[in-house]
Amino acid sequence: MSLKENLSIAKDQIRSAERKAAHGQKVKLVAGTKTRDFKTINTAYECGVKSIGENRVQEDELKFESFEKMPGLEKRFIGHLQSNKAKKCLALFDTIDSIHSLKVAKKINNHLAQEERKIKTLLEVNMSGDQQKHGFSPENIEDMIHTISLKALNVEGLMTIGPVSRDEKETKSAFRGLRELKERLNSEIKNAPLTELSMGMSGDFKIAIQEGSTMVRLGTVLFGKRNEGEVKIKDGSKV
Repeated sequence: MSLKENLSIAKDQIRSAERKAAHGQKVKLVAGTKTRDFKTINTAYECGVKSIGENRVQEDELKFESFEKMPGLEKRFIGHLQSNKAKKCLALFDTIDSIHSLKVAKKINNHLAQEERKIKTLLEVNMSGDQQKHGFSPENIEDMIHTISLKALNVEGLMTIGPVSRDEKETKSAFRGLRELKERLNSEIKNAPLTELSMGMSGDFKIAIQEGSTMVRLGTVLFGKRNEGEVKIKDGSKV
């Protein structure tokens, strides 16, 4: 099927999951465009995609030069952010959805303070306990509260990646845990309520929506299997 057809099906599935959920939330679709070329992203934009997620700062520095004629395209960083690439990431992206530690948060805050600006962010939480994944521990409330208090960070909510397991109960538990963590943080931080829950990807987004997700990151269901090779940008060169 075409990208347009895949996008239509995904949107229908999101709306259906919203109706079945008990939380009354509206869900935002973020297209995961890692390794996708300019033509593919431009087609998605023309089909109505207005938010993309990327996770390779070095690749995106060249790639984003192709996006000048896509007004309103929101560029979200959804990958692991290394401290030494924080400044470059801030220059490229509209939001950082993967603040995974207080150390990284402080470094970003310092860069932004020097520029006298703020950026929207999400805190990444490792709900599965997988040692291969990054993120705050859900028990580390103190560091998350400290991060939320940093003046240059506009922390809008939390993000997690579902467990590798195909066990639906385990997946539901991880997503439910993130929602409950958001509620706990909101009870302790009266002046800056968290509203966003970014959870759910191509294999588990319907479960995530049932558990309260407000933002899903979809790649494979829209674009097909990812191409890990070179990525062509607008002028035909590769990154």
